[in-house]
Amino acid sequence: MKVIGVGFGRTGTMSLKAALERLGAGPCFHMIDLIMGERKERDLPYWVRIAAGEPVDWHEVFDGWEATVDWPGASRWREMCDAFPDVPVLLNVREFDGWYRSVENTILAAKLAARAGEIPPDANRPEPDPALWGVIEQLIWQGDFQGRFEDKAWVRELYDARIAEIKATIAPDRLTVWEVGVDGWEPLAAMLGVEVPDEPFPRLHDTAEFRSEFGLPALA
Repeated sequence: MKVIGVGFGRTGTMSLKAALERLGAGPCFHMIDLIMGERKERDLPYWVRIAAGEPVDWHEVFDGWEATVDWPGASRWREMCDAFPDVPVLLNVREFDGWYRSVENTILAAKLAARAGEIPPDANRPEPDPALWGVIEQLIWQGDFQGRFEDKAWVRELYDARIAEIKATIAPDRLTVWEVGVDGWEPLAAMLGVEVPDEPFPRLHDTAEFRSEFGLPALA
């Protein structure tokens, strides 16, 4: 492993995945890899076990991967950081209100649409494995958010507390804080000790793209 991403999803994680892979820290594991990745049949059973609270060998879980960002990994940030004590840690963050709105309009909207049977079939978009919905429910909605995501004031406190806890737990010389919309290549390249690419930073998977991928209607 070369990078452990510990920030919540909807903080530029798809862009970070592409950026880290461009910088040589790849393949980088992301939730999208459990939806349509080539290794999803291999990887999903591990996360089913993790979501169920079963012990796992984290080196085995990430065998074949060189980095991770986004959920589901971020839900087990402490265990990952302990399992790979010499690996740099990336704390990806975003201004709270924009982050909360993005989660509402993407992964929460997809969850509600799937529950209501409102995600239309699409031959170009593989259906997620039903077990993945259980992993997402257990690790994100009931895990990180304790079934209280609709309580925005409470989530704000949780969000700030998680960031503060990570900063207090991970040694400063191991931790890189990266803010979506503010930072680009430089903090990532410095973390990995590589040159800054002479190209635009990737900007991937915004709300409109996410909703389109899941067959959700565009927002007005």
